[in-house]
Amino acid sequence: MNRALILGGVAAVALLAAASSLFTVQQTEQVLVTQFGEPVRVINDPGLHAKIPFIQTVISFDRRLLDYDAPGEEVILSDQRRLIMDSFTRFRIVDPLLFFQTVGAQEAGIRGRLSSIVASALRRVLGNEPLLAVLSSDRARIMNEIQRQVNAEARRFGVEVQDVRVRRADLPEENTQAILRRMQSERERVAREARAEGAEVAARIRAGAERERTVLLAESQAQADTLRGQGDQEAIRIFAEAAQGDRDFWRFYRSMQAYREAFSEGETRLILTPSSEFFRYFRQALPDGEAAPSAAPAPMAAPAP
Repeated sequence: MNRALILGGVAAVALLAAASSLFTVQQTEQVLVTQFGEPVRVINDPGLHAKIPFIQTVISFDRRLLDYDAPGEEVILSDQRRLIMDSFTRFRIVDPLLFFQTVGAQEAGIRGRLSSIVASALRRVLGNEPLLAVLSSDRARIMNEIQRQVNAEARRFGVEVQDVRVRRADLPEENTQAILRRMQSERERVAREARAEGAEVAARIRAGAERERTVLLAESQAQADTLRGQGDQEAIRIFAEAAQGDRDFWRFYRSMQAYREAFSEGETRLILTPSSEFFRYFRQALPDGEAAPSAAPAPMAAPAP
């Protein structure tokens, strides 16, 4: 019975020792084996590996691409413009031993180091660049230079930086408000110029239209005067021909016009003798006793006395 217990205990210890001495390295990992806190070896090959149980310790590091998002940093450019830069960094642990010796076993340690490294590189590189270069196609060149400087410093910690990029580049709030006010003033100036140019064009169009109107009215008036003169000339010619053809009728016609102009309003008062030449056609009669043609306006002369 005691022998069986001893054998069982030995088997349990053997199993525990075997379990403690064997470990698996995943494809996404790289392992550092330490003995009493001192590095012993680095294992990069995935698979089953062994270590001294209870003495050696396995520390795994991720071999995949890791990321670090830096907080916003205020950077002064070469033209004294200020920008708030939000950046992110992609890095990989390439030397677990150097990483362990300089940073420690936790990835949080390298993130704190990268924060200062990236901020310093941003200030150094962007301090030599104007705002237009940062916002133009030169941005790729600037970011490559920042990545080169960050990678050169990060290699001291067993880390290789694969990429550094700026996520956002904004002006500080006070600069933003000043630029917005300046943009508003510029837009208002452009609007005033546009309105002034529009008013000038409108005045020019109105002046041109008024000039054309005056010319058209003058030409129309001249044409109307010409036509009126031609009509008056033709009327005079017709009257002249009529007067030459029958002088008695012409005198009769002129007398009728005089009667119409004198008595048309009905309030005319004339003091004349009955034998006046003005009433000649009222006194004349035809031989057959009928009233002369000039007698037609006789009733109109009754209210005159």
